[in-house]
Amino acid sequence: MHVILPDGKQLELKDGATALDAAAAIGPRLAQDALGATVGGELIDLMTPLPDGANITLITKKNPGDAAPLFRHSLGHVMSQAVGEYYRAKGHAPESVKRGVGPAIENGWYQDFDLPEPLREEDLPEIERLMKDILGRNLDFTRREIGKAEALAQFAHDPYKAELIEGLPDDEPITFYTQGDYTDLCRGPHFPNTGKLPQAFKLMSTSGAYWRGNEKNPILQRVYGVAFATQKELDEYLHNLEEARRRDHRKLGKELELFTIDPLVGKGLPLWLPNGTVLREELTNFMKEQQFQRGYQGVVTPNIGNLDLYRTSGHYEKYADGQFRPIEVDDEEYMLKPMNCPHHVRIYASKPRSYRDLPVRLAEFGTVYRYEQSGELNGLTRVRGFTQDDAHLFVRPDQLKKEFLDVLDLTVLVLKTFGMNEVRFRVGTRDPESDKYVGDEENWALAERQIIEAVEEVGLPYTVEPGDAAFYGPKLDFVVKDVLGREWQLGTIQVDYNLPERFDISYVGEDGQDHRPIMIHRAPFGSIERFTGILIEHYAGDFPLWLAPRQVMIIPIADRHNEYAEQLREELHRAGLRAEVDDSSNRMQAKVRDAELHKIPVMLIVGDKEQEGREVSVRERTVDGTKERKGVKFDDLKAELLERKQSRS
Repeated sequence: MHVILPDGKQLELKDGATALDAAAAIGPRLAQDALGATVGGELIDLMTPLPDGANITLITKKNPGDAAPLFRHSLGHVMSQAVGEYYRAKGHAPESVKRGVGPAIENGWYQDFDLPEPLREEDLPEIERLMKDILGRNLDFTRREIGKAEALAQFAHDPYKAELIEGLPDDEPITFYTQGDYTDLCRGPHFPNTGKLPQAFKLMSTSGAYWRGNEKNPILQRVYGVAFATQKELDEYLHNLEEARRRDHRKLGKELELFTIDPLVGKGLPLWLPNGTVLREELTNFMKEQQFQRGYQGVVTPNIGNLDLYRTSGHYEKYADGQFRPIEVDDEEYMLKPMNCPHHVRIYASKPRSYRDLPVRLAEFGTVYRYEQSGELNGLTRVRGFTQDDAHLFVRPDQLKKEFLDVLDLTVLVLKTFGMNEVRFRVGTRDPESDKYVGDEENWALAERQIIEAVEEVGLPYTVEPGDAAFYGPKLDFVVKDVLGREWQLGTIQVDYNLPERFDISYVGEDGQDHRPIMIHRAPFGSIERFTGILIEHYAGDFPLWLAPRQVMIIPIADRHNEYAEQLREELHRAGLRAEVDDSSNRMQAKVRDAELHKIPVMLIVGDKEQEGREVSVRERTVDGTKERKGVKFDDLKAELLERKQSRS
């Protein structure tokens, strides 16, 4: 057999040769330094036989980051071995430690366990110590292929491994990996030796996880770890993690009194507090202004609908697992609204339409309800009831590109307004192998081509993700990076030929005949709840002036300045600015500290001098720290703040 190297040269090898054999054929130093390989771009380990004619690239210790999935997976096995040794040292039999799945994930790995006694967070440093001891033993990872019967016999004591083995095809070999005295069922790939694994790892936490994700199954203990090629990368990751905790929207939402989730109301159903409602309304007003300028018409639809509406649209069938159960009313079935689009289609169909009427742009801040499992709920970013900035455009074929580009322009404007400048544009297309999609293949191909042409016309870089389309049409998603480099999928635009067909809607063309409109679905925010949660973390609660629920705090130095402070508050309030006076008995520095803790962007301090000259001393929170100005004319400051509010700078 032969393999092809990156420079195009062919390397002759014996049948069944591995990547390690290929490295050794090139030179003993390369065999010593090799950590893994890629075959046709797919990561493999040094122990796996190579296919004849494969294009291979060897990964060495010069670029260990390229082998991150390998060393993270291998460290997962090392941790699993260490957990076994930990419980053996406590007097438990080896068979008492049972294991579920343990894959490599982004930045690390996890492993599920059924343990004789729970592993506590304070036990994790000892597991880490045992892992480093195993790394120091320089244990080789070995790969072995066996039959199903032998595999079942080896794991007769472990019902989880046995269940996984039973689910594998009878005629395919099953692979085991071993290091030292530890063996596990595994497809791989792995590092060649524990001594070559990086020591830049850390065990992070434990949690409960249903076996195979099914709430009817036992709950296992899941242990998470992270690992990087270098200590510097690990330190940066841990720093960002700490920063993420500081920015956590659930924590800040409570401290800034933005929202609460009350168990008596229900899980995943946020209650917006007065401060949060101000923030929500600012977002809504911003979007409504943009929609008004672009010719949208507002509509309002109910929070439930007849089940036949969602049967016709296809949502009931295609999203069955994500919906609440139907409600029986007077021999009919109704359902909490999972989507706004079927309702908007029926509004379009409420009267005859001419080609002159199109495009019809219907917009609604519509609340929808989706069933999410309790374990998946997360503050505002994963909820069961949320409001979408939803709009549906009904257009003629000749209008599609122009309208799509306008929606694209609006969405980019939204992201830039909030300082989300790192955006990845993702085109979700149909997977031809899947049966989840509805509609004509030609229309699908046309819609996908039209989205790509529009994105290319404005010069935006994009990726194509097969299988990521909605069941009724392809889409363009906007994936943004926040200040910590985390990616969030926010706005979306979808082109849909199928719902107009399913609902049999039309318009009368110039020829006097009925024609089918095309729908564009769009939601630049995605949902108000999720967008707000991301914004809280993006800004760390330090909102720009126009968004801040509490914009100005006026701080009188002494009680005799209270009247002047109240006069300024009234003037700011009449001008449309949210201003308050701290007339408490606290000292001035305590008042300043309280305003800073509540992340109020502007503090106006007033004393004798300021009162005499109708001035203020300004203390302002900025991206670069605190900025102070003294002796500022109040009227000039009011004009400045108004301009910043109105321009949403």
